[in-house]
Amino acid sequence: MQRKPPPSPFEAQRKAAQRAALNALRRARRSAEKAGVSLSEWEGEFLDSVSERVKTHGRAFGDPELGAPGHALSAMQGRKLKEITAKAKGEEPKRRWGKKRDQG
Repeated sequence: MQRKPPPSPFEAQRKAAQRAALNALRRARRSAEKAGVSLSEWEGEFLDSVSERVKTHGRAFGDPELGAPGHALSAMQGRKLKEITAKAKGEEPKRRWGKKRDQG
């Protein structure tokens, strides 16, 4: 009986990134449901479509320029996931464009 060759370190890293992304997506949805926070239709669709693409293709973006090598989510997808997770925890969304100016 012939044994399978061991998986390459790159393949193992890619699979680990895929599992981590899927777990993060599941955690975000679960924490929102647990906290009673209703996600917008867009956020629910985002979580569903990204997790489906990660399951199917191993990553959620088509262009390799959009994400780091060995990562399953692009930079913007990771940012959106963090925003959804923060919303589920009840945290205030962070300002994107610097400090708020004083009204004077």
